[in-house]
Amino acid sequence: ELPYISSVPNLEEIFLWGNHLSGNIPDSISNITKLKILELQRNSFSGLIPNALGNLQFLERLTLRSNHLTTKTSSNGWSFLDSLTKCRYLIHLDLSLNPLGGVLPPSISNLSISLLQFEATACKIRGNIPMEIGSLNNALALDLSVNELSGSIPTTIGRLKNIQLLDFSGNKLQGSIPHQLCGLKGLYKLSLATNELDGPLPVGLGDLIALRKLNFSSNKLHSSIPLSFWRLKDILEVDLSSNYFSGSLSLDIGNLKVIIHLDLSRNFLSSDIPSTFGSLHYLQVLLLSHNRLQGPIPESLGDMMSLAKLDLSNNNLSGVIPKSLERLLYLNSFDVSFNRLEGEIPKGGCLVNFTA
Repeated sequence: ELPYISSVPNLEEIFLWGNHLSGNIPDSISNITKLKILELQRNSFSGLIPNALGNLQFLERLTLRSNHLTTKTSSNGWSFLDSLTKCRYLIHLDLSLNPLGGVLPPSISNLSISLLQFEATACKIRGNIPMEIGSLNNALALDLSVNELSGSIPTTIGRLKNIQLLDFSGNKLQGSIPHQLCGLKGLYKLSLATNELDGPLPVGLGDLIALRKLNFSSNKLHSSIPLSFWRLKDILEVDLSSNYFSGSLSLDIGNLKVIIHLDLSRNFLSSDIPSTFGSLHYLQVLLLSHNRLQGPIPESLGDMMSLAKLDLSNNNLSGVIPKSLERLLYLNSFDVSFNRLEGEIPKGGCLVNFTA
């Protein structure tokens, strides 16, 4: 169990993470009135998160990740969150990997105006994302991934003007992607993967100039990919796989000069492969399998000098495998199966060990 440390009232920092501590978190911990940092992650604490934590008026960081903490089954199951609204200096709150259950209460809006990071991934949270989440004005990171959240993404998310990381992946969210997301100019990482979202991509996504990682995979998104999307010239990773996107791939895809990972597999894209792929010199992974792509494999793919994985399988590609691919020194995974290709496999360079 947690050692009896409440008799040391002048403690400001407690780090007990990565042990085998168990039992409840005692209310008496609130007697350490000067406490600023409490890190209890990666233990075996169980029971409820004590409301008494709200008495730690100087608390800045609270990390309870990876324990066995739960909430009450009643409607006020997240009452501890109400108590934490008294911690006016709270910057970092991490509740991830606890079987908390319940629903996020509207009182989340009353958390510290200083709050920069809120993480509650894999907590079995149900219900809707409350509209009040938009009141976390200064938040830099909000992670509610791998829960059981349903309903639509609230439009109030557009109020999070300072947000840099937003992760709602692995839930049951429905409806369209709100265009208000496109006003979050500081977004660095945006993940809505593995939900039930539908509709087209918002045209304004191309205005997120700080965006480096985007993952919308495994949803029900459809229509063509808007031309404005290819304005994300500084993006590093894009995953739009396992959706219902159709139409053609634009030549403007060549604008993504620094991208390293691009996955458009398992859609209904039906154009030729743009020759402008050849200008993506930093691209390491290109996945276009399970589409309706047609025409030849462009010679210019041999200019993607960083490419390590290329999957063009299960399309309608025709012609020969271009000899230019021999120049791809780092290529270690190459799949063009289930197309209408003909001729011989080039035998030079990186392709010397590949077989049909």
